[in-house]
Amino acid sequence: MSEKLDQLKEILGEVTDLRNASAVLGWDQQVNMPPGGAEARGNQLATLGKLAQIKFTSDEVGKLLDELKAEYAGADPGSDDDAALVRVTARDYDKAVRVPPEFVAESAIVTTKAHEAWMEARQKSDFSIFQPHLEKVVDLVKKYITFFPPADHPYDTLLDDFEPGMKTADVKVIFDNLRPKQVKLIKAISQSKQVKDDFLRKKYNEKKLWDFGVNVVTKFGYDWSKGRQDKAPHPFCTSFGLNDVRITTRFEPDHPTAMLFSTMHETGHALYDGGSHPSYERTPLMGGASLAIHESQSRMWENLVGRSMPFWEHFYPEFKKTFPAQLDGVSLKSFYRAINKVEPSLIRVNADEATYNLHIMLRLELEIEMVEGKVAVKDLPEIWNTRMKVYLGITPPNDALGVLQDIHWSGGAIGYFSTYALGNLVSAQLWEKINKDIPDLDEQIRKGRFDALLTWLREKVHVHGRKFDPQDLVRKVTGSKIDAAPYVRYLTKKYSEVYGL
Repeated sequence: MSEKLDQLKEILGEVTDLRNASAVLGWDQQVNMPPGGAEARGNQLATLGKLAQIKFTSDEVGKLLDELKAEYAGADPGSDDDAALVRVTARDYDKAVRVPPEFVAESAIVTTKAHEAWMEARQKSDFSIFQPHLEKVVDLVKKYITFFPPADHPYDTLLDDFEPGMKTADVKVIFDNLRPKQVKLIKAISQSKQVKDDFLRKKYNEKKLWDFGVNVVTKFGYDWSKGRQDKAPHPFCTSFGLNDVRITTRFEPDHPTAMLFSTMHETGHALYDGGSHPSYERTPLMGGASLAIHESQSRMWENLVGRSMPFWEHFYPEFKKTFPAQLDGVSLKSFYRAINKVEPSLIRVNADEATYNLHIMLRLELEIEMVEGKVAVKDLPEIWNTRMKVYLGITPPNDALGVLQDIHWSGGAIGYFSTYALGNLVSAQLWEKINKDIPDLDEQIRKGRFDALLTWLREKVHVHGRKFDPQDLVRKVTGSKIDAAPYVRYLTKKYSEVYGL
């Protein structure tokens, strides 16, 4: 290792420490902080964000990168970790150096206040409380775009932050190809006899659901000596290093079992975050290749594993024993069909697999139109409700069940939503490959064994961190770039069985 690379790694370690300190404060804001702490927390996050930005975009880092790019010019970043570190860091640097530290500080203050306003607005189901804050967020997002060279579409700049290399046009092509196939499947299901799921709406003990979820994800491989679970208004996973990756969940009285699936979902993120190669600690290589790859992991553990028949063949006897009154007379087959019921719903995170992507397409369209200036923030509730009626045939009765349900916009994460749907596609691609490599996977899951699955994911996906761009990683593992066909096959097979299509 060269002396220059050592110097770069030392600076990157300090930048990572500052960002992780910000992440700790962000976690605390959603888990523990009293509402009155918002202004002070915003200033704290602004200071740390500004310091990290100044340190990372320094002339010293730029000079080291220029010299190291020349030094590693002939190396293969696919096999050489040091060359990959230089490539990924240079990419991050080229983007970061365009963004003034003052803007980073301003964004931290605006989004901290926006988050608190969103929580109050959602609680009171009153969009007007959040509206002025979201208007500031959107203005900042538009300003952020101006720091970069003109792209094919302004939204490309935002999307690239979450899905490197992906273009708005690419996402539209994928979604335009996927939408009619999902609509066709949903129509076929709608003409079938509906599944009974009233027993899932009964009163379930929150503590028992929490404990059951903890038991499940412990078997998945979540290491509680390196993590913890707390409650938050919107479930999330956050990482402060390879050995401190935390998850959150929430309890919904009207949809109690959602708590269990939320725990599984966030554990998928956590397993990925904690699985990078140890040498990537405190460097930009640590973490996930992209948000779509991240979502492929969370959606895989939540749905392809957690909503599968083999999974419940193992866990249902214990679940029924835990909730005997709620599940009295409910067979395994009836329970399995109920947790996979297809029905247009208001809340994205509780949507079934067949309709979920339509929720994402709605949000993507609104984000693009806000960036283009075609949709004003004040009009979002009305437009949201109108399109929910068009896409899913239902209209939210209030803002909390409509436009205020997601946390993302309050944090300035505009450009994020499409990665959820892309993650669904990647999860199915990986699943087909996994089942070829582990032909008895279903039988292992029936026995409550997940070690082979986690080992496969660790070796093929997790260990690489951000070493590969997402499309390159998917191609390396599955043989093709992100493709909707495996997901359509998965949905068609699953719901043909559930609904007897």
